[in-house]
Amino acid sequence: MCEFCTRHGDGKVWFKNAANYARDLMADLNRRRYIREFFTNTIEAGIVTIGRLETIYRKKKTLPERVVRQMVSKAEEEHFGQVVTIEDIREIVGRAATVVRIPCACRWAALKKEARCCYSVSYSPETWYRDLDMSYFGTAPDMGLESLSPAAAIAQMEALEQEGAVHTIWTMITPFIGAICNCRPGDCLGLRTLDLGVETMYRGEQTAQVDGGLCNGCGSCAEACHFGAIGGREDAGAYRAEIDPEKCFGCGLCRNRCPREAISMRPRAWGKGSRR
Repeated sequence: MCEFCTRHGDGKVWFKNAANYARDLMADLNRRRYIREFFTNTIEAGIVTIGRLETIYRKKKTLPERVVRQMVSKAEEEHFGQVVTIEDIREIVGRAATVVRIPCACRWAALKKEARCCYSVSYSPETWYRDLDMSYFGTAPDMGLESLSPAAAIAQMEALEQEGAVHTIWTMITPFIGAICNCRPGDCLGLRTLDLGVETMYRGEQTAQVDGGLCNGCGSCAEACHFGAIGGREDAGAYRAEIDPEKCFGCGLCRNRCPREAISMRPRAWGKGSRR
């Protein structure tokens, strides 16, 4: 398990700990204020900041270590995530009392394009999204919140995965879990920070592995991977896919694309003291 599990999991994987979805966490006034200001103070400000950092990174190919540490530390306290598999999604969402779909704030802030791929999940009837001002998306304050059954939400996220989306789960002032997002490179702030060497999300609790006896080296898995984790090697005169577990974020997209079902997911071997 990752460091978040040790700190916030109560013996479980942190995002499967029901206490992290609990209603009493919403009694915290600091958290409610954070959620009310989330679109402007976190997303809008984040778009500006990452644009500036991307410019620096293109010139220097690195960011100052002090800046990286500050960004990661702040993210872990406020809005931190982890990649999850579709199996995790089915388990988490399947137990939810309420599920609400909202537009992706990252894509709206960057592109003014509405993409409904973020889902708030609550294990209690009253949910955090009541504090959000949906007029941010150009609608009336009470518009834009789409209530769904767990089954409908799961089906939508399964479809998003087939389109190449990575499932991620995020806190809203840690450890309270705010939402599940379905992210695409270039659009998601979290995925964009990874390209700068700043990890504001953990790798998933699983990694992908290749069955060399089934793999025919077609390269479909490498095309599907957003993290550059898949290469190849010669094996008995044939080319086989090879997955670097240190680079793999455990999203499972490569598994979907393999025509020979040669890829499966296995628990990640977290090292002693491993953070991500």
